Amino acid sequence: MTATLLLLIIIGYFVLLMLIARLTSRHNKENSFFDGDKSSPWFLVSFGMIGSGISAVSLVSIPGNVGNNNLYYFQFILGTIVGYLFIAFVLTPIYYKLKLVSIYSYLNIRFGIISYKTGSTFFLVSQSFGAALRLLLSVKILQFAFFDDLQIPYYLTILILLLLIWLYTNKSGIKTIVWTDAVQSFFLISVIIISIISIKNSLHYTNNELLRQVIHHPYAKIFNWDWHAGSNFFKQFIAGLLITVALVGLDQSMMQKTLTINNSQSAKKNVLTFSFFIAAAQTLFLGLGILLYLFAAKNGVTLQQQDGQYLNTDGLYPLLTMNYFGKIGTIAFFVGVVASTFASIDSCIAALTTSFSYDFMDIDSKPLIQKKKIKNQVLLGVNVIMFLIVMAFWNSQGAIINTIFVIAGYTYGPLLGLYLTGLFSKIQLHEKWVPFACVSAAIITYLLNNYCIKAYSFDFGFMNILVNAVLTIIFLLLIKKK
Repeated sequence: MTATLLLLIIIGYFVLLMLIARLTSRHNKENSFFDGDKSSPWFLVSFGMIGSGISAVSLVSIPGNVGNNNLYYFQFILGTIVGYLFIAFVLTPIYYKLKLVSIYSYLNIRFGIISYKTGSTFFLVSQSFGAALRLLLSVKILQFAFFDDLQIPYYLTILILLLLIWLYTNKSGIKTIVWTDAVQSFFLISVIIISIISIKNSLHYTNNELLRQVIHHPYAKIFNWDWHAGSNFFKQFIAGLLITVALVGLDQSMMQKTLTINNSQSAKKNVLTFSFFIAAAQTLFLGLGILLYLFAAKNGVTLQQQDGQYLNTDGLYPLLTMNYFGKIGTIAFFVGVVASTFASIDSCIAALTTSFSYDFMDIDSKPLIQKKKIKNQVLLGVNVIMFLIVMAFWNSQGAIINTIFVIAGYTYGPLLGLYLTGLFSKIQLHEKWVPFACVSAAIITYLLNNYCIKAYSFDFGFMNILVNAVLTIIFLLLIKKK
């Protein structure tokens, strides 16, 4: 496929997003960037959240990681379903009752200003790294598929993507993103289906044969009962539950879309519908993962290994797509990467801008002219930080999705502990100690995990978020007011 054709695809796709942005920004109000005028259709939001919840990381990391971790990620998916129930029936009604724009304002109401700033800071750190790592993987794929042929250096690719996102989101923010994400989710789901069909046709399988190959493949192991492994069922299930509560229910970028819906009941339906969509999509990714390794084996394609583990599993899907799936498969994958990149990163940038503007700049109390100035300055700062983080992690290898969840465990754990303490107790805190309690919990979790691995070959895995949250709750109980 020529670089010219891929360039035309990018231009066409971007023109579509700009058209949507223009249509949605015609009747902007004072807070349209932050709350979407509270007018988003709930089903549109739930479908659009697929793109935000999946991203290019899931697109290549979940299928690629099957080679090292079988289908054990499905255990995590089961846990996420329970997590979404908690979000729908516990967190969402609270956010609507308190009429929040920044969801971390809850901590200010429940505990006070220091807890509020602490919780928001942990979100800003986690979201900045998580979004930047998603962007990193997307840039690597686009660099490999397109920009290298034009001899465009990767740092310019990063700048180009950030600039494109800024152009269609800077006026209406979340109001535009709700609609563009729905379009991008459609393209993303289409990519999965087209890739599966491409493999099926290439291997000359019937539908029944394809299903049989997946079910009986050596990697088709769903449950792991080894208590020492990071992929143990209970660790994965609990981690799925807690990470969903933290990375969706306590995540400004995900809940901000939900809060653009005009009432709590519709917002609940949005969360429950989205939980079905995302679980189905991720399960398809796992099935696609087995098919990718099956296709690779049939065509003599191998990945490097070290200590029995495949290296650079994130590169398998792009490698096969660019060399074996034909023009339609390549175009579909390319559009999927672009769609997932824009859908996940635009939401994160809007959320980071909203959180910092409300939680640290007190934008709600400022006059309209100053609001616009603050929003634009914060938006620029967020883009600069994203660029710097991507540059710092450029040489990283392996499954980036694992890195994201590990970072989330250490940064969202204290946030989860703060919210659980606020929701299920009536205690008040000596607030000056809250930052120390939260930071200490994260550090001790890291040290405990390393010790258990070395001393007992026991890995917390993604369950480090549980250990972190429990330690945070214990420390908060120690600093409660008598």
